[in-house]
Amino acid sequence: MAYWILGGWFVGHVYDYSLLLVFLGGLAFVFLVSEIGWRLGTRSEGHGASGNISALEQSLLGLLALIVGFTFLMALTRFETRREAVLNEANAIGTTALRARLLPEPFRTESLKLLREYAQLRVDYIPTGKSLAELPSLVERSNKIHEALWQQVKALSAKDNNMVPTGLFIQTLNEMIDNQAKRLAALQNYIPDLYSCCFLESRLLLAALRVMRAGLTRSGAECPLTLPPF
Repeated sequence: MAYWILGGWFVGHVYDYSLLLVFLGGLAFVFLVSEIGWRLGTRSEGHGASGNISALEQSLLGLLALIVGFTFLMALTRFETRREAVLNEANAIGTTALRARLLPEPFRTESLKLLREYAQLRVDYIPTGKSLAELPSLVERSNKIHEALWQQVKALSAKDNNMVPTGLFIQTLNEMIDNQAKRLAALQNYIPDLYSCCFLESRLLLAALRVMRAGLTRSGAECPLTLPPF
């Protein structure tokens, strides 16, 4: 149930919020469950449950370390995939522009004009701080340029189906279109909600248990230790 509540609502939309807001929200959750754990610990003082809580706490630390390791591995893999997608798309645009110079007029001029606009779109959005997948208007304009370039190819093929200039241009144009789709897929491939939710739940439960154990022993020395793992 907790997965569907946290994973389906908060974690499923975590990428829509700024990093600072997510951090402050998580910090507030940690303080909340720490307060709950402290109150439960002080109420249960004298029941001899400190040893059991300590064992459970150590188990959760091991689980949390495993989740963090898998999360970093998945994040690094996705970062490398996205960087490779950007490089492949840039190479495809450059190769398409070079081969467009082999086309006869007026197809050469019109194709190069469209390719310049296509490349400029990818340069202009960088200062916005958003990814390509977060700018639907830019993706829509890119798709229109794809269609315009394809119409140029169709008109050229009807007049000249020479494999050297026309066929090579068609090949790289297909690669350029495919590389945009691959890049968008890589940008939208986030870490699964299950891992994010398990990390959040484990972290909150660990904070509650650690402070609860401190409450059982009436020792506040361990309370600050709930923050560094966060």
